[in-house]
Amino acid sequence: MRFFSDPFKSLFACLIVIVLCMASSSWIQTSGGKVAVSKVMLPTQNGQNLAATLFKPLTATVENPAPFIAVVPGFQRSREALSNIAIELSRRGFVVVSIDPYGQGSSSSSMSTRSATYEGYGMFALIDYVFLTNNLNYVDKNRIAATGHSAGGNAAIRGAAYFGREAKELGVPSKLHSVYVSGYVLTLRKSVLRDVKSNIGVSYALYDEGAFRNKLKSGDMRYAPEALRVVNSGVPSSNSKVTEVELGKFYGDVLSRNARVIHNEPLLHPFQPYNGLATENQISYFEKVLSHNSTITPDNQIWQWKELFGLISLITSLIMLIPLGKVMLRTSFFLEIVQTVPPSSPPLLGRAKILFWALFALSAMIACTSFIPMVELSKQLFVDASTRKQTWFFPQRMNNPVMLWALFNGCIGFLIFFLHYKFFGKHNGSKPDAWGVIISRTVGLKTILLGLLIFSFYYLLLFLIDYFFLVDYRFWFMGVRVFQPSIIVLLIMYAPVFFVFFLMSSLRTNTAMRIEGQSEWFSMFLSGIGNSLGLILIIIIQYTYFAATGEVYWTTNWLYINLLFGVVPMMFALPYFNRYFFNMTGRIYLGPVVTCLVFIMILSTNTVSYIPI
Repeated sequence: MRFFSDPFKSLFACLIVIVLCMASSSWIQTSGGKVAVSKVMLPTQNGQNLAATLFKPLTATVENPAPFIAVVPGFQRSREALSNIAIELSRRGFVVVSIDPYGQGSSSSSMSTRSATYEGYGMFALIDYVFLTNNLNYVDKNRIAATGHSAGGNAAIRGAAYFGREAKELGVPSKLHSVYVSGYVLTLRKSVLRDVKSNIGVSYALYDEGAFRNKLKSGDMRYAPEALRVVNSGVPSSNSKVTEVELGKFYGDVLSRNARVIHNEPLLHPFQPYNGLATENQISYFEKVLSHNSTITPDNQIWQWKELFGLISLITSLIMLIPLGKVMLRTSFFLEIVQTVPPSSPPLLGRAKILFWALFALSAMIACTSFIPMVELSKQLFVDASTRKQTWFFPQRMNNPVMLWALFNGCIGFLIFFLHYKFFGKHNGSKPDAWGVIISRTVGLKTILLGLLIFSFYYLLLFLIDYFFLVDYRFWFMGVRVFQPSIIVLLIMYAPVFFVFFLMSSLRTNTAMRIEGQSEWFSMFLSGIGNSLGLILIIIIQYTYFAATGEVYWTTNWLYINLLFGVVPMMFALPYFNRYFFNMTGRIYLGPVVTCLVFIMILSTNTVSYIPI
């Protein structure tokens, strides 16, 4: 590729693009310098710590205190995942704090296995801190609210009930003036709602994949018992009960704190927070219930630009790995790693072509059918993590099945490769010395060291960007974020297991998928499809069945299927990196070393970790 012909120029170009995009993202995040953004760490109960980002509008002062809104992301998400709503609310004059829920992002784990119910994932402690201290003296303590998506929405309604009970006991108004519950209706029960002394807004995706758990197994909120209970909880007992919800209509009275409104946007669950209409509805809600008129219309939104710059920087940062590797390979110390690139595999003809596509399809089917069994196996092998208990033994509940899947399919891939060679390849001109696997101990150690240096440079740049701009490489729920020291321990734990798959992928990409006479772009594209097709098929099955029946195919493990939206792009991109690094070194090893370190760190920092305090 001509872009990489001069690695120094291409590396410099990548750095320029990244810095410009991150500076632009920071400018948007601060609303053009009108909002001060800072990171905070709040010590909470039981030795726990809550990491958060504070968005303080310059207009919020002691003389002009502003409403306060706590933002709680959902399961597996960190505070950056909901930066869009924090940006839109803060640019309208609201003081906003977006938290890392306990066990996610940079917050500590929780001592409780029911953190949403008893702690709001840390939000309860934050509300108490804002209300009971004068440190945030620019906040109007009579107008404190909370919002969250998915599990964060559960935390919001649990907070309304928690502070409602407290208010009832003390005979005072609730500390939480209003809450907004997005993407979660399971706890909109009478046992919870009866204690709420706050205004409630609900937003639920019409095509939410988790709707099978609802009373009517539907995402339609017009007749949903969950939505009707919310609306009727604010209707005086003397009035007739509502039997059909009018979407977007306010029921009850804002001043009496029994206002209720239900929204039902035509979206899927994971994409709900990243939609203009859903964001508009939430902005309108808070401006109304908190009596705050910003003069900026709800449909005037800028967060999409931050997502665009984040996407560009995310892609560019990964592309940067290629010229970075080339530059380091030109040094005298690492020059020994560079070997002659072996010849490609012979063209596919006759039986070879049939066997190629048969094994291609077989590998995809094994990858597809083995994922859910690995999910179930992970629950048996990693009991503590699966039951939300603190543990150092593979504490990442959602990554554990992906790891088992990668190990299983990596081993199966090696088995298929060597069986193919034994019974067909060696009788048809295939030679092991053309695989790029022969390597000396010294070169092997230097390859590992080079991979570690590339990984370190990649994240050093990210830490510098985080320090100066308080942003990261991110698009929607996919992001590369900074990490705390404990994640290094998890990388050492998880990476060797994942490496089996990464190495197999490199071997396959640079032998069986590198065919004489085939264009390079098509070869890499086909390798990307082969590497990710099994997981893509799972998503296709899940959503085709959902479209046809109104219920997802895999119900119990539907969240694990949602996880694949972030995994599939990595799996597709992996062969590209393996091929580029192979062409640099003539060996299959540098690609998987670099990508395993980078990709597994990305996975590890974007999930829930039950690390002991």
